[in-house]
Amino acid sequence: MDSVGDSLDRALEQAFTRPIPRSAPARMRFLVKQLKGTRPVAELLGVSQRTVERYVTGQLKHPRRELAASLEREVRSRWQPQVRARAKQKAVTTDGLVFATRGRFGFTAAPGTTDDARVRDITQALPPRWAERLFEARDAGAAEDQLLRIAAEGLGEMYFRADNTRAQGLDVEFTDVEQIDISL
Repeated sequence: MDSVGDSLDRALEQAFTRPIPRSAPARMRFLVKQLKGTRPVAELLGVSQRTVERYVTGQLKHPRRELAASLEREVRSRWQPQVRARAKQKAVTTDGLVFATRGRFGFTAAPGTTDDARVRDITQALPPRWAERLFEARDAGAAEDQLLRIAAEGLGEMYFRADNTRAQGLDVEFTDVEQIDISL
């Protein structure tokens, strides 16, 4: 299952103007420049300072799998912060998000109705207020279930209740998420 937080990060990465460094030495040099030294990078990645220096000089080029994964994750999270901030600001003020998902949706509705949950593929544009709520919650450290709850509220309002013009009082339950893709 994809997570909402990871999908938000991927959406912001779509705005990058330059590719992320590919080689391990280039990534290591980027982190050394960002963190202003080899010691903070070594502590961040859990390797020795000498290992970082060897990557920076090009003596080492192929990191082990765990180091390569953490190196990519740290570089990706720090790459082009101003571009990322502009894309986020644009999403929360003017554009909003496009939320594409496949999951089980069920409803809480008036007694006597049959709204059994079923798997649906939904692609829905969410206005800036929902983008803002999602980004604020993610930046505040919200858990995945909280982000899913916010997404369910947004999809409930915009898709199922048509921007609150019909089906008043319909509460949407979003479970068994198979796929989430968010784009700006």
